[in-house]
Amino acid sequence: MVWRQFTVRALCVFALVAGIIPTATQAESPGGSNMSISDGNIVSLEYTLTLDNKEVIDTNVGGAPLTFTQGSHQIIPGLESALEGMRTGESKQVTVEPKDAYGEVDEQRVQEVPLEHIPPDARKVGMQLEGKDPHGRIVRPIIREVKDKVAVLDFNHPLAGKTLYFDVKILDIKASTTP
Repeated sequence: MVWRQFTVRALCVFALVAGIIPTATQAESPGGSNMSISDGNIVSLEYTLTLDNKEVIDTNVGGAPLTFTQGSHQIIPGLESALEGMRTGESKQVTVEPKDAYGEVDEQRVQEVPLEHIPPDARKVGMQLEGKDPHGRIVRPIIREVKDKVAVLDFNHPLAGKTLYFDVKILDIKASTTP
Protein backbone atom coordinates (compact mmCIF):
# COMPACT_ATOMS: atom_id res chain seq x y z
CA MET A 1 0.00 0.00 0.00
CA VAL A 2 2.84 2.39 0.77
CA TRP A 3 4.43 1.65 -2.62
CA ARG A 4 1.12 2.46 -4.42
CA GLN A 5 0.74 5.81 -2.64
CA PHE A 6 4.32 6.69 -3.56
CA THR A 7 3.72 5.73 -7.18
CA VAL A 8 0.54 7.83 -7.44
CA ARG A 9 2.31 10.76 -5.76
CA ALA A 10 5.31 10.37 -8.09
CA LEU A 11 3.05 10.29 -11.16
CA CYS A 12 1.30 13.48 -10.00
CA VAL A 13 4.66 15.22 -9.52
CA PHE A 14 5.74 14.05 -12.99
CA ALA A 15 2.46 15.29 -14.49
CA LEU A 16 2.88 18.68 -12.85
CA VAL A 17 6.45 19.02 -14.12
CA ALA A 18 5.45 17.86 -17.61
CA GLY A 19 2.55 20.30 -17.71
CA ILE A 20 -0.10 17.59 -17.95
CA ILE A 21 -1.84 18.74 -14.76
CA PRO A 22 -2.29 22.50 -14.64
CA THR A 23 -0.61 24.37 -11.82
CA ALA A 24 -2.44 27.13 -9.97
CA THR A 25 -1.25 29.71 -12.52
CA GLN A 26 -2.18 27.50 -15.47
CA ALA A 27 -5.55 26.36 -14.13
CA GLU A 28 -8.72 27.51 -15.72
CA SER A 29 -10.46 30.29 -13.92
CA PRO A 30 -13.96 29.53 -12.65
CA GLY A 31 -16.45 29.37 -15.50
CA GLY A 32 -13.92 29.65 -18.29
CA SER A 33 -10.42 29.27 -19.59
CA ASN A 34 -7.30 31.27 -18.96
CA MET A 35 -6.97 32.07 -22.69
CA SER A 36 -7.30 35.60 -23.96
CA ILE A 37 -9.73 36.69 -26.64
CA SER A 38 -8.40 36.39 -30.17
CA ASP A 39 -9.87 35.75 -33.61
CA GLY A 40 -11.80 32.50 -33.81
CA ASN A 41 -12.55 32.27 -30.08
CA ILE A 42 -16.14 31.80 -28.98
CA VAL A 43 -16.79 34.53 -26.43
CA SER A 44 -19.64 34.84 -23.93
CA LEU A 45 -20.13 38.15 -22.17
CA GLU A 46 -22.58 40.29 -20.31
CA TYR A 47 -22.97 43.94 -21.17
CA THR A 48 -24.85 47.13 -20.50
CA LEU A 49 -25.13 49.70 -23.29
CA THR A 50 -25.73 53.38 -22.50
CA LEU A 51 -25.69 56.63 -24.45
CA ASP A 52 -24.24 60.08 -23.63
CA ASN A 53 -27.21 60.86 -21.38
CA LYS A 54 -26.50 57.66 -19.33
CA GLU A 55 -29.78 56.14 -20.57
CA VAL A 56 -29.55 52.33 -20.60
CA ILE A 57 -30.39 51.22 -24.13
CA ASP A 58 -29.80 47.50 -23.70
CA THR A 59 -28.43 45.03 -21.17
CA ASN A 60 -28.25 41.30 -20.72
CA VAL A 61 -27.04 41.39 -17.10
CA GLY A 62 -28.99 38.76 -15.22
CA GLY A 63 -30.06 37.10 -18.47
CA ALA A 64 -28.54 34.96 -21.17
CA PRO A 65 -25.00 35.95 -22.18
CA LEU A 66 -24.17 37.38 -25.58
CA THR A 67 -22.16 34.68 -27.38
CA PHE A 68 -20.29 35.33 -30.63
CA THR A 69 -17.17 34.31 -32.53
CA GLN A 70 -14.40 36.91 -32.26
CA GLY A 71 -13.27 38.20 -35.65
CA SER A 72 -16.40 37.11 -37.51
CA HIS A 73 -18.02 40.58 -37.48
CA GLN A 74 -21.07 39.41 -35.52
CA ILE A 75 -20.85 42.47 -33.26
CA ILE A 76 -19.99 46.09 -34.01
CA PRO A 77 -16.34 46.61 -35.00
CA GLY A 78 -15.43 49.03 -32.20
CA LEU A 79 -16.57 46.65 -29.49
CA GLU A 80 -15.01 43.61 -31.16
CA SER A 81 -11.57 45.27 -31.35
CA ALA A 82 -11.80 46.53 -27.74
CA LEU A 83 -12.38 42.97 -26.47
CA GLU A 84 -9.19 41.61 -28.10
CA GLY A 85 -6.83 40.26 -25.44
CA MET A 86 -9.33 40.28 -22.56
CA ARG A 87 -9.58 37.20 -20.32
CA THR A 88 -12.41 35.38 -18.57
CA GLY A 89 -13.60 37.33 -15.54
CA GLU A 90 -12.25 40.67 -16.76
CA SER A 91 -14.50 43.72 -16.96
CA LYS A 92 -14.02 46.82 -19.04
CA GLN A 93 -15.72 50.06 -20.00
CA VAL A 94 -15.63 50.62 -23.77
CA THR A 95 -16.51 53.79 -25.67
CA VAL A 96 -17.38 53.22 -29.33
CA GLU A 97 -17.55 56.19 -31.68
CA PRO A 98 -20.25 56.21 -34.41
CA LYS A 99 -17.77 55.33 -37.20
CA ASP A 100 -16.96 52.07 -35.38
CA ALA A 101 -20.58 51.32 -34.48
CA TYR A 102 -23.57 52.09 -36.72
CA GLY A 103 -21.98 54.92 -38.69
CA GLU A 104 -22.81 58.59 -38.95
CA VAL A 105 -26.29 59.74 -39.87
CA ASP A 106 -26.57 59.71 -43.67
CA GLU A 107 -29.01 62.39 -44.82
CA GLN A 108 -29.50 60.49 -48.10
CA ARG A 109 -31.20 57.79 -46.05
CA VAL A 110 -33.87 60.27 -44.95
CA GLN A 111 -36.68 60.32 -47.52
CA GLU A 112 -40.13 61.75 -48.01
CA VAL A 113 -42.85 59.20 -48.73
CA PRO A 114 -46.46 59.99 -49.72
CA LEU A 115 -48.79 59.59 -46.73
CA GLU A 116 -51.00 57.23 -48.72
CA HIS A 117 -48.19 54.61 -48.47
CA ILE A 118 -48.31 54.70 -44.68
CA PRO A 119 -51.12 53.12 -42.66
CA PRO A 120 -53.26 55.84 -41.03
CA ASP A 121 -52.72 54.50 -37.50
CA ALA A 122 -48.91 54.61 -37.99
CA ARG A 123 -48.67 58.24 -39.09
CA LYS A 124 -47.03 59.41 -35.87
CA VAL A 125 -43.57 60.84 -35.22
CA GLY A 126 -41.33 58.15 -33.70
CA MET A 127 -43.26 55.19 -35.11
CA GLN A 128 -41.10 52.46 -36.59
CA LEU A 129 -42.44 50.95 -39.77
CA GLU A 130 -41.49 47.70 -41.45
CA GLY A 131 -41.29 47.08 -45.16
CA LYS A 132 -39.07 45.76 -47.94
CA ASP A 133 -36.62 47.65 -50.09
CA PRO A 134 -36.41 47.13 -53.88
CA HIS A 135 -34.02 44.18 -53.28
CA GLY A 136 -36.46 42.40 -50.95
CA ARG A 137 -34.52 43.16 -47.76
CA ILE A 138 -36.52 44.13 -44.68
CA VAL A 139 -36.21 47.79 -43.68
CA ARG A 140 -37.46 49.46 -40.51
CA PRO A 141 -37.57 53.23 -41.01
CA ILE A 142 -38.65 55.62 -38.27
CA ILE A 143 -41.10 58.44 -38.96
CA ARG A 144 -39.26 61.70 -38.19
CA GLU A 145 -41.93 64.14 -39.39
CA VAL A 146 -45.48 64.08 -40.73
CA LYS A 147 -46.40 66.82 -43.20
CA ASP A 148 -49.63 67.51 -45.11
CA LYS A 149 -49.04 65.01 -47.90
CA VAL A 150 -45.78 63.22 -47.00
CA ALA A 151 -44.04 61.57 -44.09
CA VAL A 152 -40.31 61.97 -43.55
CA LEU A 153 -38.80 58.51 -43.01
CA ASP A 154 -35.34 57.90 -41.58
CA PHE A 155 -33.79 54.67 -42.86
CA ASN A 156 -30.62 55.09 -40.76
CA HIS A 157 -30.04 52.66 -37.90
CA PRO A 158 -31.62 54.14 -34.73
CA LEU A 159 -28.14 54.31 -33.13
CA ALA A 160 -26.44 55.92 -36.16
CA GLY A 161 -24.50 59.04 -35.18
CA LYS A 162 -24.41 58.08 -31.51
CA THR A 163 -21.42 57.30 -29.29
CA LEU A 164 -22.03 54.03 -27.45
CA TYR A 165 -20.80 53.21 -23.95
CA PHE A 166 -20.50 49.55 -23.00
CA ASP A 167 -19.79 48.00 -19.62
CA VAL A 168 -18.68 44.46 -20.44
CA LYS A 169 -17.66 41.42 -18.42
CA ILE A 170 -16.14 38.37 -20.10
CA LEU A 171 -17.92 35.25 -18.84
CA ASP A 172 -16.27 32.57 -20.96
CA ILE A 173 -13.81 32.07 -23.81
CA LYS A 174 -13.58 28.84 -25.80
CA ALA A 175 -11.47 27.76 -28.73
CA SER A 176 -13.51 27.38 -31.89
CA THR A 177 -14.35 23.84 -32.89
CA THR A 178 -14.30 24.72 -36.58
CA PRO A 179 -11.08 25.48 -38.48
